[in-house]
Amino acid sequence: MPVKKQIRMVADLNKCLGCHTCTMACKTMWTDRNKGQMHMYWNNVETRPGKGYPQDWELQGGWFNVTDKRSIPLPGISESYGAPWEYNYEEVMKSNGGDSRASILVPRPRPSGNAYASNWDEDVGGGTFPNSYYFYLPRICNHCTDPPCVDACPRQAVYKREEDGIVLVDQKRCRGYRYCVKGCPYKKIYYNPEEKIAQKCIFCYPRIEQHKGNFCATQCVGRIHYVGFAEDPESAAYKLVNKWKVALRLHPEFKTEPNVFYIPPLSPPAYTAEGRLTEKMRIPIELLAKLFGDTQDQTPDQRIARIEEIFGIIQAERNKVRSGGHSELIDILIPHSERDRIQV
Repeated sequence: MPVKKQIRMVADLNKCLGCHTCTMACKTMWTDRNKGQMHMYWNNVETRPGKGYPQDWELQGGWFNVTDKRSIPLPGISESYGAPWEYNYEEVMKSNGGDSRASILVPRPRPSGNAYASNWDEDVGGGTFPNSYYFYLPRICNHCTDPPCVDACPRQAVYKREEDGIVLVDQKRCRGYRYCVKGCPYKKIYYNPEEKIAQKCIFCYPRIEQHKGNFCATQCVGRIHYVGFAEDPESAAYKLVNKWKVALRLHPEFKTEPNVFYIPPLSPPAYTAEGRLTEKMRIPIELLAKLFGDTQDQTPDQRIARIEEIFGIIQAERNKVRSGGHSELIDILIPHSERDRIQV
């Protein structure tokens, strides 16, 4: 069924602090109440370069490029998502006026050799000193224009809402076949082993219906998110994608037309071995081009050219403001209120 409007989100990666406030807001609101949801982070923040969450999700594939759909691996909960653990807070934190019994926090039970978690490789990144680098990549369901999870479900339990394009799972129809998990190349649908059903990000649709933003956007400390409709030329999300053209899709080669866009991170300059600054980018632009692009048929060189174009646009608008001029783009990127970012 065609949708009347399509919700979209833009995330400015230059402002992401990696604080995981968005993750915790989502977790607290949606996936910390019921059994079988401990591994579910409908919103997670990954360090790049890194393995992501679930582990190596980009290598697991989906409906987009596999002939034999049965051959697509399912992410194992213990291996790909990791087992939950707790920390020895009662030993480290002083209580009842006494002294702490331990000086550092350690996970309990202690992780085994193949342990993993949603931010297990946080801040590891790439490169070598003095040119080490990393950036953060927050991810939710992309609420794709052509969602493979919808096509994969034999019971038509996964569907796009006509009024806003949000992708949902009908919990009463779902039988836990997990074809939707296999079909999603972003691995943003989770299987609940207790309830034996699939569950996923709902884009906080009750709040969207109240003309409010979703929790990951409204609780973000860095104010990196912009939410609006693809058809609304007055929204900040529309202007960043369609007017200023500074936002790209994550892995557009997956052919799903995701509706979460990203402004690629600007790179700090690299140092020489003698400690002198250069004009070379510290974050390899080839790495960014492997992640971000406009369309499924763009070549790597075309992606690199687009990212360089985006950097040039932002720098030119910055220089305009430094010279005393006005820039609509910079005004959008430095919002003064929630209404400047969220127009739903």
